[in-house]
Amino acid sequence: MLVQGPDAPDERHLRVRVRFDNAGGTELRFVDQRMFGGLSYAEGGAELPHEIAHIARDPLDPAFDEAEVTSRVRRRTSGIKRLLLDQGLVSGVGNIYADEALWRARLHGERRGDRLRRTDVAEVLAAVRAVMTSALEVGGTSFDALYVNVNGESGYFDRSLDAYGQEGRPCARCGTPIRRVAFMNRSFVMAKALLGHTGAADPRVTARLAADNRQLRQRVADLEAYVVRLQAENDQLAAAARADDEALLPL
Repeated sequence: MLVQGPDAPDERHLRVRVRFDNAGGTELRFVDQRMFGGLSYAEGGAELPHEIAHIARDPLDPAFDEAEVTSRVRRRTSGIKRLLLDQGLVSGVGNIYADEALWRARLHGERRGDRLRRTDVAEVLAAVRAVMTSALEVGGTSFDALYVNVNGESGYFDRSLDAYGQEGRPCARCGTPIRRVAFMNRSFVMAKALLGHTGAADPRVTARLAADNRQLRQRVADLEAYVVRLQAENDQLAAAARADDEALLPL
């Protein structure tokens, strides 16, 4: 989704444009290169439209129920990476961030949910929060000019990746080569030392991730306060624009 001025040239993969006449013709554009996305319009002012009611909360949401998610993960026989990508269980985690979180938690992506300890799930969820927060701070992960935020700005988290896209390079932690493993219609990556390992994650990571998680929760709270301030400023600008429009109307 991009916010563009009315005179901005069309993007190559522009699918839908919404023009706001009360905002000087500013447009909200839906640009989808890979055709993975979708756009729905819900009438009636529903707080949660039924089109997205099946999507779970993301791990940075203050209302995220970690105990419930942990219980559901441990009842499933799918591998932990497949579970992280299940938007009905945990939302907001894609292929890149799943690989990064699993690398940080030292978990094999095919480790079955019903074979994970509660501490294993806690570690990988803490790692997910750490990865997502770090990515948000630098604008996300952009591999080309089409991966941008709503203002058309690229993110720089690709410079901090430890697992995704690092195939063939030495693992930053153990030094063994990063290997690619076939997964569904895509893949996941891990250090060679973890290949074939579906046992428990290294317990030494627990204390470190717990400390990281406390710091990240504070950083998330700071980001949420920043978003609230931006929204308030945006509301003020919108009110000023409406006032200007009304002043120009003929008597």
